[in-house]
Amino acid sequence: MEWKGRRQSDNVEDHRGDSGGLGRDPFGGRRGINIPIGRGGSIGSIVFFIVVILILQFMGVDVGQLLGGGSSQTPSSSYSDSQNAQPGANDEMKAFVGTVLAETEDAWNGIFAAAGRQYAEPRLVLYSGTFPSACGTASSATGPFYCPPDQKVYLDTDFFREMSQKFGASGDFAQAYVIAHEVGHHVQNLIGVLPKFNRARESMSETEANAMSVRVELQADCFAGIWAKFTDQRGLLEAGDIDEALNAAHQIGDDALQKKSQGYVVPDSFTHGTSAQRAKWFRRGFDSGKMSACDTFSGGI
Repeated sequence: MEWKGRRQSDNVEDHRGDSGGLGRDPFGGRRGINIPIGRGGSIGSIVFFIVVILILQFMGVDVGQLLGGGSSQTPSSSYSDSQNAQPGANDEMKAFVGTVLAETEDAWNGIFAAAGRQYAEPRLVLYSGTFPSACGTASSATGPFYCPPDQKVYLDTDFFREMSQKFGASGDFAQAYVIAHEVGHHVQNLIGVLPKFNRARESMSETEANAMSVRVELQADCFAGIWAKFTDQRGLLEAGDIDEALNAAHQIGDDALQKKSQGYVVPDSFTHGTSAQRAKWFRRGFDSGKMSACDTFSGGI
């Protein structure tokens, strides 16, 4: 996918390295040493404090660093500042995510405008470790997800490494497919699909809710395919890109994941669809480029 040098979305919130107050040290465990002086600070305590400082200096320890002073090497609590100071792979990841999100914005703004509607762009939160969302705590264990209450996509980019190393789904377009899928859920939220599903599931059995969830997820795959069609029409796809997306859809199908993790499948527990179904609906969105082709709720899937 030709993504470098293109517009990046302003709707990316980069919180990597920041746990949002959930107990993770943004300084990477180098917060400094707190030496208790006591209430009011007695003379004896102050003398003890000075002696400790002298000993540490004699040992060659940077006391200013330990006390959280103004050492130029103290990591900044602002993740974006530290990244600007040390550009690398993380900066490229943010640029990639921002570019893909911008492409989804261009696609869905155009589609909604053609239908006489205005597209409300979602925000995308990059995080590492854990981070609070309106849908509960986001973590690497949850994987990428869309949260309807705050209309944000949450993405721990370590998931992309897992896709490649653990699931055999590598390539930039495979990663772009994941982002486009989550944005597809945002589209569902805007057109009323998610609110309707969330109301209906309250009266459903677990098996029924799982079956309906599969249809919701497959429609998001189909919407991701529509975005891929738009991207292709702009001449941004490269040879093998669609195959990367189809392979990713295949590798993260419920049946493939269950076979890999437990050696057998339990269809009633499927929530996202089989490998064949996910690839099928992505392909349908790509081939048609129309939302009307993504009706996963009527008939078989």
